Amino acid sequence: MLDRLPLLIGLRYVRAKRRNHFISFISLTSMLGLTLGVAVLILVLSVMNGFDRELRERVLGMVPHTRIEVPAGLDEWRPLAERLTQREHVVGAAPYIQQQGMFSVGGRNQGALVTGVEPDWEGRVSIVDEHMTRGSLDDLRAGEWNIVLGSMLARQLGVAVGDRVTLLVPEASITPAGVFPRLKRFTVSGIFSVGADLDASLAYAHLDDMQTLARMGDAVGGLRLELDDLFRAGSVTRAIIDDLGPGYRGLDWTYTRGNLFQAIQMEKRMIALLLTVIIAVAAFNIVSTLVMVVTDKHADIAILRTLGATPRSIMGIFMVQGLAIGVIGILIGVALGVLLALTVSDIIAFVESTFGIHFLDAGVYFISELPSQLLWSDVGNIVAAAFALTFLSTLYPAWRAARVQPAEVLRYE
Repeated sequence: MLDRLPLLIGLRYVRAKRRNHFISFISLTSMLGLTLGVAVLILVLSVMNGFDRELRERVLGMVPHTRIEVPAGLDEWRPLAERLTQREHVVGAAPYIQQQGMFSVGGRNQGALVTGVEPDWEGRVSIVDEHMTRGSLDDLRAGEWNIVLGSMLARQLGVAVGDRVTLLVPEASITPAGVFPRLKRFTVSGIFSVGADLDASLAYAHLDDMQTLARMGDAVGGLRLELDDLFRAGSVTRAIIDDLGPGYRGLDWTYTRGNLFQAIQMEKRMIALLLTVIIAVAAFNIVSTLVMVVTDKHADIAILRTLGATPRSIMGIFMVQGLAIGVIGILIGVALGVLLALTVSDIIAFVESTFGIHFLDAGVYFISELPSQLLWSDVGNIVAAAFALTFLSTLYPAWRAARVQPAEVLRYE
């Protein structure tokens, strides 16, 4: 019975109605603070995880993990592609030619990066064919001068499938009549949408057509490589360049998108730290609650001591009371946070459709939808941190309660 005494009395104090309503108010405030802190931290980390996931799956699904280039052009690319796919961590390779240019149609002009690809090979390194809203990459056929545009790029140009656009490239053609910019008319054969900024700046044409436009003959600009682990891109690229020798150049995704990924990771850590401070503030409100409870219960503590309760049992009573307040707040916060993390994307979509507003513009942000990915490891870490802070907040008040001297308290009773 004595072993169960701290648990029974501590839980009884939690349920009991107090004469001092101010103590009850602070207890409720502490509990609500923990609830909100835990819930918001779960929600925010889930959203940051969602951004991280979308960056990997969408943006880095379109952007090559690494590129192997030859400044003068790569002639025998097929044997090299087969050779590189035999390397560890390399799961796919595809040729490409990239050309900065400007599309013009009906007085509208828009710059974009045009990538010449082999449709049969592109699926090995890109997810673009999975996000085609109109047409297919297979519609890109050599000599037909077809082109696939991003959805936002097509919208800005005001074109649809079947329309013709003019591509101007920053290279001059010298003719007897003078120097003219090089240009070519393409037919829009498809439109893709990945919900990212690439929809406004990227287009695909057939590799043979881009070779003709760039006057590269049978050469390509280089090879795009898909890796089984994008975080090995740097080491894998360096190893490939070392093996291939001079004349080759390697560029991995960290050169083009690394800053964005690092920014997301930094924001996630900083936001987690700041919200943990909010949880700490709420947890340490329990200190003031228990200190006032100890002061209010001096007589009860003295009577328990005279009945044989040890200082350790008295300390356990108030630790149980503080932990009960914290655990209730944490559990409610976990339930609320998990619910919000699982539904926040639908909630934001409903708000956007109802009020006609758009929170994320793909022209400004790298995605156009608010993503969320709940990781139970994050939930476990949050619960552990909140419980640890709650436990620490109970130590000082419980220690003060254990030091109460019965003779001093009961002298005037």
